[in-house]
Amino acid sequence: MDKRELVCIRCPLGCMLSVQMEGDKVVSVSGNTCPRGKEYAENEVTNPMRMVTSTVKVSGGDRGTVSCKTKTDVPKEKIFDVVRGLKEVVAEAPVKIGDVLVEDIAGTGVKVVATANVLIK
Repeated sequence: MDKRELVCIRCPLGCMLSVQMEGDKVVSVSGNTCPRGKEYAENEVTNPMRMVTSTVKVSGGDRGTVSCKTKTDVPKEKIFDVVRGLKEVVAEAPVKIGDVLVEDIAGTGVKVVATANVLIK
């Protein structure tokens, strides 16, 4: 049996989690003080996902870039593909918080949204 140690990031407690695995299956999770810890541990060892934050270029705006993030988590192995994809994006001013900048980043099916406002020059 394989044992993996993790620190839960689902809440500020930061519980030390211990995950027992048999092959690629989770057998048990211990150390969590809430159900979110168990769910986090199971997902982290079988299918890790991350939110990606970055910036994209803006054309015609009072600023040259706008901050953005993926609307939902993407597979951890796709993070660099997402970041490379964002280098090619140029948004047209004005940009409002929540505007969708990319409909499907790096073939993940995940939208990228603005997290700041950019006014027209």
